[in-house]
Amino acid sequence: MQFPKFDLQRMTMRWGGTLLAFGIRAWMRTLDSRIVCYEPKMDPADASFDGPAIFVVWHEYLALPPCNRRGCDVTMLLSQHRDAHWLTEVIRQFGFKTVRGSTSRGGVQAILQIRRNNRGTSLVITPDGPRGPRRELSSGCVFLAGLLGIPIVPLGCGFDSPWRNSGAWDKFAIPRPSSRARIVLGPAIRVPRKLSKDEIEDYRLYIESILMAVTKEAETWAEDGSMRVGERGFYPVPKGAIQR
Repeated sequence: MQFPKFDLQRMTMRWGGTLLAFGIRAWMRTLDSRIVCYEPKMDPADASFDGPAIFVVWHEYLALPPCNRRGCDVTMLLSQHRDAHWLTEVIRQFGFKTVRGSTSRGGVQAILQIRRNNRGTSLVITPDGPRGPRRELSSGCVFLAGLLGIPIVPLGCGFDSPWRNSGAWDKFAIPRPSSRARIVLGPAIRVPRKLSKDEIEDYRLYIESILMAVTKEAETWAEDGSMRVGERGFYPVPKGAIQR
C-alpha cells in the first residue's frame, strides 16, 4: 500500500497562513474603518456591483482589500517570488482567489485562464509590484484592461499614522491598533481594446495620477478623521456572495 507523500513545506505554509490570517483579521477588527466610493456600483460588496473590474492598489496597502471585502468573487495577482507563498495562503483564507505571476511574467496568461473558467471574476493588482519602483504604475494593467474589456478602478487606501517598514522598497504600511483605516474607491476607467504604444503610456500616466490622488485622499482622511459625504463602514460578506 502506497501512502501519499507528506509535504512539510506545504503543510507549514497552509497552517501558518491560517494562523497569520486569523491574527490579521483580529488586528483589523480593532480599526475604525470607513469607505467612500466615487461610484458605489463599482464596489464588489455592493448589491448593485457593475463588474467585473480590475482594482489597482499600491503594494504597500495590499493587505487591506482582502480583509474588508472577504467573500467577494475576486482574484488577486501575486508575484512569483518565493516570499509570496505565505501571502498566497493568507489571501486564500480571506476568500480571495490567487494567481501567481505579474503582468510582465506569466500573469496575463494565468489570468486569462481564470477568466475563461470564471468570467465574472474581478481582479486586484498591485501595479507597482512586486519590486517597485514605489508608486509607479506599470503599463501591464492598462494592456490587461483593454485585452479583457473591463474597467480599471483605482483603490486608494490610508491608515492613521501607520508603522512603516522603512527598509522595504514599498515602505509597507502596518496600521496601529484602534487607529483609523480609510478606503477611497475611485472612478471606473475604461480602456479601449486597441491602443498604440503612445496611447498606452498616456493611459498609464492618467491612471497613475488618479491612483495617486485617491491614495492621498484616503491618507489625508485617515489622518484627520473628518466626515465624508457618502461614507460607510466596511461591511461583512454581502448577500449572495460566494463563500469559501
